[in-house]
Amino acid sequence: MDFNASLRKAIKTGDVLLGQNSTAECIKDGKAQMVVVAANCPPTYRTMLNEQNDVYVHTFEGSSMQLGKACGKPFMVSALAIISAGESDIISLKRA
Repeated sequence: MDFNASLRKAIKTGDVLLGQNSTAECIKDGKAQMVVVAANCPPTYRTMLNEQNDVYVHTFEGSSMQLGKACGKPFMVSALAIISAGESDIISLKRA
């Protein structure tokens, strides 16, 4: 699976929220199926995510600038929540 291609497809065909605040709100509401964080995501945010038992967290092996680029955005993205993957197979990472 090409993670970047799967992520772009999820953004295009599914329901994905970008940003730490939106992601935290989505987790709190119980809507997030999966969370992706950049390798350089702030430690305090990672601690909050580690305390969540009901959501799968995937660490992107690049910086927030690279994650933003992978999302097709011209800005940094340190965290995102996938509510619905649409036509993407990205949720299969949960089983890997």
